[in-house]
Amino acid sequence: MEQSFLIITAASLGFLHTLLGPDHYVPFIAISKARNWDIKKTISITVLCGIGHVLGSIVLGLIGVFSGIALTSIEYIESFRGSVAAWLLIGFGLVYMIYGIRKAYRNKPHKHVHFHEDGVIHEHQHNHKTGHVHVHEKQGKKKITPWVLFIIFVFGPCEVLIPLLMYPAAKGNYSVLIISTLVFALTTIITMTGVVLISLVGFKFIQVKKFERYVHAIAGMLILICGIAVEFLGI
Repeated sequence: MEQSFLIITAASLGFLHTLLGPDHYVPFIAISKARNWDIKKTISITVLCGIGHVLGSIVLGLIGVFSGIALTSIEYIESFRGSVAAWLLIGFGLVYMIYGIRKAYRNKPHKHVHFHEDGVIHEHQHNHKTGHVHVHEKQGKKKITPWVLFIIFVFGPCEVLIPLLMYPAAKGNYSVLIISTLVFALTTIITMTGVVLISLVGFKFIQVKKFERYVHAIAGMLILICGIAVEFLGI
């Protein structure tokens, strides 16, 4: 009975902890739309970051369990890690937003007037979005961005996991400890992936053509807001 209760609690905490924390999925949705990642790549990166996210807290919790570190001490470390992750999100969001604003300005549509020998004059509007330089910039940043997200999520703590580890450990019930930890981890990763997937499918039905030039700036702004919400509002 107690084992079932702990497993259900682990699943519930994993689901609610993830769903109520927009920082668990908004960065992936925003960057995926900005960089035109396909579903497979987006989900792969989300799962990888999710593993890093829960693994950091699991390792810290197990160290605390087997070394006898007090719960308050571990919670303090988790709180510090949470603050580091939040500031990393803020920094990344701010830098990416500035990059997006610059990119939007450089890709601003403009007109060219052409004079022909026969006296005909015409003009056309275009931007430099597909220019040679921009292609190389995009390719370079595609490789960096997933690793930036991964590092941020490794620092991101799962505060609710620590008491979940401590309770069965205090009773010496290590099989329940392992099962409840795995259930929490799987529920967290599945919830992250599910929200990202549903959101991306939903966005396919929304016309955002006129905002396409600002997509990087908007992505950076959303990530910045997530970081601020985590650090200053405790979301």
